[in-house]
Amino acid sequence: MEYAVSTSQLTYHYPNSSRGLQQLDFSVKKGERFLIVGPNGAGKSTLLKILAGQKLIKSGSIALFGVDPFDLRVKSSANIIYLGTEWANNEIVKRDIGVETLVCSIGGDKYPERLDELMKLLDIDINWRMNQCSDGQRRRVQLLMGLVAPWDLLLLDEVTIDLDVLVRQRLLQYLKKETN
Repeated sequence: MEYAVSTSQLTYHYPNSSRGLQQLDFSVKKGERFLIVGPNGAGKSTLLKILAGQKLIKSGSIALFGVDPFDLRVKSSANIIYLGTEWANNEIVKRDIGVETLVCSIGGDKYPERLDELMKLLDIDINWRMNQCSDGQRRRVQLLMGLVAPWDLLLLDEVTIDLDVLVRQRLLQYLKKETN
């Protein structure tokens, strides 16, 4: 059986030497949805960033679709997407740039059906200028950019935080449909 995610004895220490994660062993089968819950400071975001390759571990192992994401000798063909809370507050996405330009810059126009569906679902106007968008609108653009191409593994870290109730509900329904 091939797993989308598999960890063994995964341990992570924060830069201040405090242990963030200790000896995590878990596997997620291809096609499964997996929810990580816990109190603030439990290491949920850290774990997602490790799986996304944004934080390096010194102890234990990780395999994403059978490949160690930190082994630079092996190139995975899996499309792994991480969407976190940092993006909407990044100064670059607050500049005077159009949504259409951003979407085209990542090749989003290669998936016209998905693009149209997500634009409607997230209630996005292609003519928006990012410097004039609210936090919630920027979050919706982030989701559009992250979801427009098909993915193999989607790692979401509190991305519904700035969304209104209706958009949040439509997004969750979309994600359920996409992962069935």
